[in-house]
Formats: sequence, structure tokens, C-alpha cells
Amino acid sequence: MEIHNPGSETNFSYHIKVAYRRGITDIVSSGNEGSALKILIIEDDVNIARLIELELGYEGYQVSVAHEGNQGLDLFKRDQPDLVLLDVMLPGLDGVEVCRRLRAMSKVPVIMLTAKDGVQDRVVGLDSGADDYLTKPFATEELLARIRAVMRRKPQEGILTYSDLWMDQLNRVVKRGERQLDLRAKEFDLLRLFMQYPEQVLSREFIFDKVWGYDFIGESNVIEVYIRYLRSKLEDASQKRLIQTVRGEGYVLKEEDGSR
Repeated sequence: MEIHNPGSETNFSYHIKVAYRRGITDIVSSGNEGSALKILIIEDDVNIARLIELELGYEGYQVSVAHEGNQGLDLFKRDQPDLVLLDVMLPGLDGVEVCRRLRAMSKVPVIMLTAKDGVQDRVVGLDSGADDYLTKPFATEELLARIRAVMRRKPQEGILTYSDLWMDQLNRVVKRGERQLDLRAKEFDLLRLFMQYPEQVLSREFIFDKVWGYDFIGESNVIEVYIRYLRSKLEDASQKRLIQTVRGEGYVLKEEDGSR
């Protein structure tokens, strides 16, 4: 079946009838939701979004749908999907900007869907962070094949651990013991750097370059401020300090015996 911008209600109704004949109507909530791959569709055309939702549900995927950019970003943060299907021509916040914002917070695969098939359009989409670019009209079978191909390329690793710290880099989730930590973007990036270099003293210059970049314009004590933020979130009354200060040298992620 081909999916495209429907030229008429009759055209769309025909496709929906085909979908119903395949028995898709009640499959979006299929009984396998706990283990199903989660896909977020961000598409402003309600008819197209519904048709894709039905097709993906039929294939066993767990699907959520947004019809504009900001709503899509909110659903992404809430649902943490495994893949995003993103229309380029969205009202308000367009697909290219949505993709850039998604890429700033996650490496989740993104497939762009668009009626614009020019080379420059594809270049802009891919340069914004998309993993693939599918031009409308497209066959359902091709969309499913693209999803499978992108998911095969998706990194399966990305877990960092140290002591009782656990970090999922892909989904930006951090736990200490059983407690999940609510970290802001720079706090996460700073902790990730320490976990990538455990028990190694990191100089202020190295931290600044890796987390903020040399072109950062801001307070000179930004590292100390964020170390303090991190410590306050990592530690509670029963947990020892993990980020240690090494006077004159920098900071180190290291367990330390004794009280703080």
C-alpha cells in the first residue's frame, strides 16, 4: 500500500478501507506493548499520521502521534521512543528544527518524511541529524524496511557504570543505586565525562573543552557551580561522595573511604 498526501477524502477512505480489511483497526494496542518497539510519529496531516499509525500497529509497534513540533518534543521526552518518524513541513516549529532539538538531547534514530524531493532538501534534512529521508509518496513496505535498516544501525551499547552509578547514554538516564537522578543537560554531560574517565584526574581545562567548548562565554566558575549541582544530586545522607577535588589539579570520579 502506498502512503501519500491524499488528494481527496475518497482517496484516503480507500486506503483506510484496505487497512481495515487487513484487520488493523484494533491492533494498535496489541498485547505486546511491554516489549514492542516504540515509535513516535510527528506528522501534521491527520489522515497520513493515522494511516501510518495503523500500519505500524499492525506490524506490532507501539505508536504515539503528534501533529506539531512542540507537541512532538513533549511526547518524545515523556515516552522516550526508540525511533521517530518526522514530517518536514510542520506548522510552527518545522521538522528540521525539531530534528536539531531531538539530536541535541538524544541519539534516537530519526527518519524524515516529506514531499520535498530535491537534493538540497535531503541534504538539509540529513545535516540536521536525520538518519534517513523518505520522500512521499512511499510504499508501506519501504517504510517498514527503512525502519528495520535504521534500527540495525542503532548502537546497542552505551551503558556506563562506576560503583553504584549507572548511565544509559542513548536515553540520557542516570541512576545511583535504585534512585533515578533528574539531571539537566550540562549536568548529564559533565557526569558522562567523569564516567568515561573513571579514577583519572581531569583538569579544569580538559573539562571545560569537552563539556562547554573553548568558545563558551559565561561565568569563569561554571565548572565549580556544576560540580556542586552534581554532588547535591548524586549524594544523600547514606551515600559517599564520588566526585573528589584534587587541589591544584582538577577533579576525579573515585570512591573514597570514610566520611565526607
